[in-house]
Amino acid sequence: MNEKTITDERLKKQIDFLSEIDKIKNIFRQTYVSNLSRQENDAEHSWHLALMAMVLNEYANEDVDILHVIELVLIHDMVEIDAGDTYAYDPEANKTKRERELKAAERIFHLLPDDQAEWVRALWDEYEASETKEAKFALSLDILHPILMNDLGNGLAWVDHDVTEKQARDRIERVKPGSQALFDLCSQIVTDNVKEGNILPMEEENGTE
Repeated sequence: MNEKTITDERLKKQIDFLSEIDKIKNIFRQTYVSNLSRQENDAEHSWHLALMAMVLNEYANEDVDILHVIELVLIHDMVEIDAGDTYAYDPEANKTKRERELKAAERIFHLLPDDQAEWVRALWDEYEASETKEAKFALSLDILHPILMNDLGNGLAWVDHDVTEKQARDRIERVKPGSQALFDLCSQIVTDNVKEGNILPMEEENGTE
């Protein structure tokens, strides 16, 4: 679209933002799609989370505003357009994650008109802080999703990265504040995948086979 096509400055900023976030379709995660043909992208992940929020909201620890949860999950990974996807089990990459994502949030969200930039940034900050009941549930879904996809895909991403039982169990602890029921599901999936050899068991982690 030629820039001269849009003369209204507010609309132009909104279209610029919407055009920019198309790049999220090119940010690929470590998680595979269920048929294992390729890795999923951030847009697919966020879409799946929105549907999970609609279907699984009855399992939140508290009654949540489901539309607000959907807003949070649709916004939460937009910063990865600049910051890239940081694998949950990569300790080195996680050291710089916050700094990279803050810089990205400042640029990407401020493509919008000021009022909308503040609104979207507030959603992202709320998700990151994970203090409201909606943010806690959104985070629960965000952690559950790759657990489900890995389980569907015979643990391929876990196997690729030699993920250990301790890493997996430490990760799923963050599901509890939003949903005890979904934490229990995650815990069972981890147990099953340890038994199946997709996640390294505790005794191998400790070198005491």
